[in-house]
Amino acid sequence: MSKKVIRFGVIGCGLMGKEFTSVTARWCHLTQVNFEPRIVAVCDANPNATKWFLENINSVERTYINYKDLLEDSTVDAIYCAVPHHLHAQIYIDIIHSGKHLLGEKPFGIDLDANYEIQTAMEANPNVLVRCSSEFPFFPGAQQIVQWVNEGRFGKIIDVEAGFWHSSDLDPNKPINWKRQIQSNGEYGCMGDLGLHVLHLPLRFGWKPNSVRSLLSKVVDERPDGKGGMLPCETWDNAILACDVNANGSSFPMILSTKRIAPGHMNTWFLQINGTEFSAKFSTKNPKQISSLPYTSGQQQAWHVVDVPYKSAYETITGTIFEFGFSDSILQMWAAFCDEVVNGKAMMQTFQCALPEEATDSHRLFTAALDSHRSGQTISINWQ
Repeated sequence: MSKKVIRFGVIGCGLMGKEFTSVTARWCHLTQVNFEPRIVAVCDANPNATKWFLENINSVERTYINYKDLLEDSTVDAIYCAVPHHLHAQIYIDIIHSGKHLLGEKPFGIDLDANYEIQTAMEANPNVLVRCSSEFPFFPGAQQIVQWVNEGRFGKIIDVEAGFWHSSDLDPNKPINWKRQIQSNGEYGCMGDLGLHVLHLPLRFGWKPNSVRSLLSKVVDERPDGKGGMLPCETWDNAILACDVNANGSSFPMILSTKRIAPGHMNTWFLQINGTEFSAKFSTKNPKQISSLPYTSGQQQAWHVVDVPYKSAYETITGTIFEFGFSDSILQMWAAFCDEVVNGKAMMQTFQCALPEEATDSHRLFTAALDSHRSGQTISINWQ
């Protein structure tokens, strides 16, 4: 099959920049796509950060220190950008105005005002495809739940719970980084860092909360500064949001949680939907299993737990008996982005990456959650 090559630049050569780039080495796993990404340029303000790319990615031809120089590179068609939140508005806007397609990390701006600035740039450049990175809904178990929701299997929704938990910050001796400082991470704290992962599917299903009551907590008050001293942790470690949703003529509670300090968890993404006719739950903690509970009036209630085959949005060479993982989810997400760049509305499958509109909706919810914490009240959300 002839494949359209999309020449990518990477801005931000840290952990996610490496994870994203390494997927190109596994593109041969995809069997039925008519597109292929090629990393041709990378950029980081720290020149040492680009060394790994030069040593391991043969397609990389140029490195840059100033991202504006990369944006002037006419050989680059699209950008993956992973930089601290306070840089999103400036860099994302410049990328969009350069005419290059953008797959950017969440939350798409340090706050709601910054997000609106990005939206304005998008409106001025409608031919530029802009999407937000959110890979977990591409797990087969999550995709199965998407199918069940689209089929209307659940009946009347009783309640929903979704979350993203990890425990890497449980160690109080872990040195402080930019995610613990409001200037670079923003006031959202863990919500901005993790929240769009949690909201991607609920928002895709049209489940926008009418109101939110938030419980935000700082578990570790200060951390080592790496120079022998201590610095205060300014941002929220954990957040629990109790939301009220009206959808399809009924209302139901939805509990959303983002936790940087959840003992025993290592990047656990989960979703549970309970309905009057069907319930389902999936967690990346057990990525091969999905649970469902079909219910018929007067019949017994029993959860059915089955192994999920390796069945992804884009067909791969991987056998169904094998286990789907994080790197696979990034491969599928990147395929969805490239598919939309090349094929537009005629995508080879229908599940899109997280939309900028969904990122904006997450900002509205997080802003209301901050208001709720300050006031101790339930805050209504205006989606207009």
